[in-house]
Amino acid sequence: MKVTANGIGIRYELEGPESAPVVVMSHSLAANVGMWEDQMPILGEYRVLRYDTRGHGETDAPEGDYTLDQLADDLFALLDALAIDRAHLVGLSMGGMIGQTAALRDPSRFLSLSLCDTSSRVPGEGQALWSERMEAARSHGMEALVESTIDRWFSPTFQIEEPDRVERVREMIRTTPVAGYCGCCAAIRALDLTDRIAEIRLPTLLVVGEDDPGTPVAAHEVIRDRIEGSRLVVIKDALHFSNVEQTDLFNDTLGAFLAEH
Repeated sequence: MKVTANGIGIRYELEGPESAPVVVMSHSLAANVGMWEDQMPILGEYRVLRYDTRGHGETDAPEGDYTLDQLADDLFALLDALAIDRAHLVGLSMGGMIGQTAALRDPSRFLSLSLCDTSSRVPGEGQALWSERMEAARSHGMEALVESTIDRWFSPTFQIEEPDRVERVREMIRTTPVAGYCGCCAAIRALDLTDRIAEIRLPTLLVVGEDDPGTPVAAHEVIRDRIEGSRLVVIKDALHFSNVEQTDLFNDTLGAFLAEH
């Protein structure tokens, strides 16, 4: 389904009992609602809202740089359009960055945060890398980024053993609009929340693949040390897409946390 919110058409899927607590799921860069398919079987007792972020999937992809505040505004506008007052937020990578930004803006909208394979800051030396990826996408299209992205997201073993699952993710990457990818790269490039996230007082779970090269364990330790009471779980034998590469471990961790809160 699609709704107009914050000036764009946002594609979303809303499933589960109408009276149940809401879990909203925010995906990574170069993905869409499909990246959460492996989590749906454990969320049957919840009202689950998945949506395509601005510039991704079937959501509109305006030209120009986006900001994390703008992406948080999209989320708030979607919740308002669907008359959802409060929700558990689950975000991976860019989704976790949106989650931190939104929680700092209005914590009253959230019951808990699950911040997965993410970060609270892009250091100065990392900003050039995001600019390079934007230039590659504009010059050569998304296909030029597919294999390098897959190698950051999945181990060689997983790529060999689960080719069909990896191919589904490849398709998400290659079908992401260039304008949307670059707009969101600009938002990520400007990420700088480390000095503020101690303000977050929500129940917070941190999950990261042990071998995640882009948003490593150390980045999650920084967040854990600043958000009082937060819990960090490191998933063995996983890179960036820990929810796909180690579905059972990820689901057990997320399911237990949501049930607790």
